Amino acid sequence: MSNVSSSGPPMAASPLTRAVLEIDEYASGLGWDQPARLFALVDTAQLRSQEPALAAQLGLDGGDDAAPLTPIEQDELPAGQALDEFLGTIAWPDAVAGCALTVERLMLPPSAEASVPENLSEAALAKWVAKHPDRQEVRMTVAVLRDGARESALRLREKDSPNEVLTGADLVPGLAEALSATFEA
Repeated sequence: MSNVSSSGPPMAASPLTRAVLEIDEYASGLGWDQPARLFALVDTAQLRSQEPALAAQLGLDGGDDAAPLTPIEQDELPAGQALDEFLGTIAWPDAVAGCALTVERLMLPPSAEASVPENLSEAALAKWVAKHPDRQEVRMTVAVLRDGARESALRLREKDSPNEVLTGADLVPGLAEALSATFEA
């Protein structure tokens, strides 16, 4: 895991890490209590050559300082549909190199896991977690590429600073698996 400086993603970071941190920064600018957001990740050079008008609209027609991957936000996710069900309906065109999702959730520290009541429904468990005194609000940004590469960024609401964003490939493995499945034919 690494921390990010307030000046943005480190230039030495992988293209996928840079894309995840760019999406995290964008989501941070929107504030908290936002719906989940889905992004296609496209190869910036390919976008410039195949879709120059779109590249210009996205501000990518300038010099070579653009990131290798460009996140493009997709339509709003359908309200009332479970996230895993929605992800199961996605199929990406070949031009999409990867995808990313940013979502807010409540989480408990590992010390609270032993106190979770057994046999709760999903709705009852969500209510229990929401009332727990040690709960934390977290924004998770998870990205995957067609080749299997993964990256995640986690930001706690109580430590809402670019210097406090944690990154790592295996921070949210279940969500990464669900996103990877959107590329399986």
